[in-house]
Amino acid sequence: MAMNAPSLPLPAPGPATLAVERVDALFDAAFGQRLNPMRHLGALGFLFFWICCASGIWIYVGFDTSATGARESLAAMDRNDWPLGAFARALHRYSADALVLVTALHLARELSRRHYAAFRRFTWLTGLVVLVVMFAAGIGGYWLPWDQLAQWSLTATTEWFDALPVFDGALTRNVIAGDQVSDRFFSLLIFLHIGLPLAMLGAMWAHVQRVSPARTHPPGALAWGSAATLALLALAKPLSLMPPADLAFLPARIPLDWFYLFPHAAMAWLGPDGLWVALAAFLVTLAALPYATRVPRAPAARVSLDNCNGCARCFADCPYDAVVMVPRTDARPHPRQAQVDAALCAGCGICTGACPSSTPFRRGETLTTGIDMPSAAIGALRESLESRTAALAGAPRVVVFGCRWGAPSRVLEDGSTAAIEFLCAAMAPPSFVEYALRAGADGVLVAGCRDGDCEFRTGTAIVAERLAAARMPALRASVPPARVRFVHAGRTDLGALRAHLEDFRAALARLGPRAADHPPPPKRQERHHG
Repeated sequence: MAMNAPSLPLPAPGPATLAVERVDALFDAAFGQRLNPMRHLGALGFLFFWICCASGIWIYVGFDTSATGARESLAAMDRNDWPLGAFARALHRYSADALVLVTALHLARELSRRHYAAFRRFTWLTGLVVLVVMFAAGIGGYWLPWDQLAQWSLTATTEWFDALPVFDGALTRNVIAGDQVSDRFFSLLIFLHIGLPLAMLGAMWAHVQRVSPARTHPPGALAWGSAATLALLALAKPLSLMPPADLAFLPARIPLDWFYLFPHAAMAWLGPDGLWVALAAFLVTLAALPYATRVPRAPAARVSLDNCNGCARCFADCPYDAVVMVPRTDARPHPRQAQVDAALCAGCGICTGACPSSTPFRRGETLTTGIDMPSAAIGALRESLESRTAALAGAPRVVVFGCRWGAPSRVLEDGSTAAIEFLCAAMAPPSFVEYALRAGADGVLVAGCRDGDCEFRTGTAIVAERLAAARMPALRASVPPARVRFVHAGRTDLGALRAHLEDFRAALARLGPRAADHPPPPKRQERHHG
């Protein structure tokens, strides 16, 4: 029996997922899909981190590292006695706040889409480490001006840690019970504020180790626009210091930075013990999600050594480094072969679309490729394409290559439209497009997820590059470009996909039947490994 859809059903999008997609749609309208900041939250986090580090280095050069001179050196910066001091201070604060904002949105977005289990487990857990270290570094930064805000934050933090049995009140007695904080202790605070961001950078590095390629740079226009926004905010609203810290005096009113210092306000409500319980419950719950939740994914890819020539295209295109190249284990002359780590495999099929053996023009009852998906074998998809294309009637005849995670393309099927659903749009080899045209289709519509919003990170970009002949395997130049169209359509974009299809039909109708510009289908090759 010809197979059309993968055997593993997807759950219906939950309220959180639908809410995220509605927000995405609003930002798409404002920024366009490619520059939608909601799709580049992780990359924006890296950008804001580097801006914060660069401005912090400039501040440190002009900073007096003694407890008695710290506030006055920052006051001199606010007067611009140190070049660009006021601007650098404000930019440092606002970039740190922006880092918290995009990190929180990134966490909520990935949580709503259930991107935390299976092959994403390591990335999720290392992201929690980044979250903890980020807040530790940020809160510690508020202590360095040693004004009344620093005094209040340090007092609240020591009281919080004193609730732990290991300290039992020692921190408050030894740190802030004297007449003033010593220079030695102040040097420790500075060391922590430098060391914690370095530790955070290490956690960020680990966070992206199992994604390939890691998106650590937002698109140029978005990066420059975000940096310019922070710069304008820093110029328009510079910072101001509170009066110097006085350990004999407790300030009555504090201007709170809710991005970082909300735990202090929460402790006033919950108490130190309550805050520890709330924090532990929050982190344990998030850390347990990858182990307590099952998320749908197709079975891992499998390698067929008889059809693998070690070209490494699957290795290059795998978005999660699940494919590695190892020395050959059979007698074939190729030096390498692909090997799949099932624990890391996302079940996306992008590797199948990259394999040169996936060409449908090969002769044989069953098409077997070098790396294939058990739940959606490329041979069964070829059979489905052949039978469905042959059954098309009317004009123009269109084949839609859809994505399991995108708009439901199967509902578009009618007498003149056939829909073949892949695990990811990038699972469809470009040769399948040519094969569909030679099998009788007048046009092929390839539908991927929204731009920058592929379930497997890079699938939509990969298929676009293959169709544009910018990536191997590439669509051959002999295929008429007017008969192939690539569009973006997310799970909730069925209406948009219908509109794309009707527009494509109109364009094909103006071109006329396929036979007018395309030769008849050739015989399949007996064997193809190259």
